[in-house]
Amino acid sequence: MTAIDKPALVRSSAIFFGLTNLAALTLVPLWGWMNGYSLAAWISMIVLLMLGGISITTGYHRLWSHRTFKARWPARVFLALFGGMAIQNSIYIWAARHRVHHRHVDEVDRDPHSIKTGFWHAHIGWMLRAWPTSEVDFSEVQDLEKDWVVMWQHRIYWPLVWTMNLGIPIVLGLIFNDLIGMLLLAGVLRLVLSHHLTFFINSLAHTWGRRPYSEDNTAVDNAWIALLTWGEGYHNYHHAFQADYRNGVRWWQYDPSKWLINAMAWTGLVYDRKKVPYFRIQRARLAMEFQRLNHQLATHAGAQARWRTQLESEYHQFRETVSAWQALQMRKLEAGKDALRDRWVKTELRCAIKELDYRLKLQHKRLRILAERLQPQPV
Repeated sequence: MTAIDKPALVRSSAIFFGLTNLAALTLVPLWGWMNGYSLAAWISMIVLLMLGGISITTGYHRLWSHRTFKARWPARVFLALFGGMAIQNSIYIWAARHRVHHRHVDEVDRDPHSIKTGFWHAHIGWMLRAWPTSEVDFSEVQDLEKDWVVMWQHRIYWPLVWTMNLGIPIVLGLIFNDLIGMLLLAGVLRLVLSHHLTFFINSLAHTWGRRPYSEDNTAVDNAWIALLTWGEGYHNYHHAFQADYRNGVRWWQYDPSKWLINAMAWTGLVYDRKKVPYFRIQRARLAMEFQRLNHQLATHAGAQARWRTQLESEYHQFRETVSAWQALQMRKLEAGKDALRDRWVKTELRCAIKELDYRLKLQHKRLRILAERLQPQPV
């Protein structure tokens, strides 16, 4: 598409992003060089950056866009207020666009920020021009109209933006006697960093990383991106299992948004957290490994026949395990809630599922060994 074919520039967005980024690159270092910044200004910037970023990932994204858990009104109000501080539009508009992104990911004519249109477009360009894909379809978020917090925040969005982004830094600046420093660090620099760290989810998290769960789209897992995006860098997992409140599904993966949700659940502010069964996660990983091993065998001229036979045998076992798990799920449905309250039945089913989980875990180890055997040997 040539420059002539591009949609008209959205002047308000271009001016806003241009001025805030310019100020972060010039005024912030200039004032620091001439006057320095107080420790209070640095701490305030970090705390507000964290509150704004995690309110987007936990609230805008996992709570309202994907409904992966439920939250009581104090938690929803908190997430709505500090989500507004990030200046990424109201929950109502943000969730509408995000649901379209998931429904049509990578479709350049429908995904608002498809990476296939280019890195710049996915990162920030989609907001700078009046692209048809950026139009808001509120039919996607009719369920959110029943949440009074969402609609309240949508109605007062711009007063909220000014209050959170100017009011809080001004109050902090007066308290710590560092008004200009607080406005520049906790206001301008914090906002610019917040924007680009969030935008990395649309750009870097669809570019740089691995696809352990699915290759149906461009979303990737990358632990470094997770460090910058409050846990959202495990994006391949998220696109494969978007109904899960976790992105970093393993205990050691950096996902502060998951930890916040768990902490709020402990206090009673959050409930009904949705988790994908471990078996389904392992099944997706193994399916991808079989796909890659088949590709390795097809391109490995020296692959021995016994490795092909071994892979076929492993795949047959995999299908048997999946069939057994599906039969267990059907049995649970047929038994009904009353039967599942029986302690014997619950224990029996739980043990059967754990056995199947363990079967997949062992198979995963065997496939890793087979993959190593198929690696080209050094000369």
